[in-house]
Amino acid sequence: MTLIAVHHDPGADETSLRDRVVDEALHQAEQHGWEAVRLSEVGTRLEVPMAAVLDEFRDLDAVANAWFQRGLEAMLADTPDGFAHWPEAQRLEHCLLAWFDALAAHRRVTVAMLRTKAHLPHLHTWVPMLFDLSRTVQWWREAARLPTPYGTRRAQVEELALTALFLATLAVWAGDASDGQVRTRRFLEKRLARGSRWMTWVPGGHADDRSREAANQI
Repeated sequence: MTLIAVHHDPGADETSLRDRVVDEALHQAEQHGWEAVRLSEVGTRLEVPMAAVLDEFRDLDAVANAWFQRGLEAMLADTPDGFAHWPEAQRLEHCLLAWFDALAAHRRVTVAMLRTKAHLPHLHTWVPMLFDLSRTVQWWREAARLPTPYGTRRAQVEELALTALFLATLAVWAGDASDGQVRTRRFLEKRLARGSRWMTWVPGGHADDRSREAANQI
């Protein structure tokens, strides 16, 4: 997971070299496994010099980051009309499912990418992944338009709860072969419903508002 920006030059070919490299790497991973992918072979298949591939990606982990960037872009894409007036749980569900849906076509490869990143000897990948996870959850809050200001106790509780929910849902999604990812959708919907009831009693929530209103009436 990463928030590395993807830049497209105006007037460039709609399918950039960067996207072609990612797509070819995914194609090879589907056939041979993620760890078997070699950027030299990707360049050969695309008929581009290795120097051009290196200009876009320093290593295979950077290709994985670009793939996760597509999920983030889907999460942050334009929302349906009236989205701002949806219940918070529904907004959170919509945004996270957009992330999963964007990566679903290569679910098994995506899981392999994450396992490679999390492999303990790979300090250069799993340490940054922890920070990427935090930033992804922050973007999830932003995409869902949660109103609580950063730095407040409620925002901190929200981020911890959403991080746990993200990881739990990811674990379900990793093994979800159901049509339309139904298992993942049901799991997320139930957990969000349960979390919404609990979050009403966190400082800064609706229970606080009701308490203040009652105090003002005394």
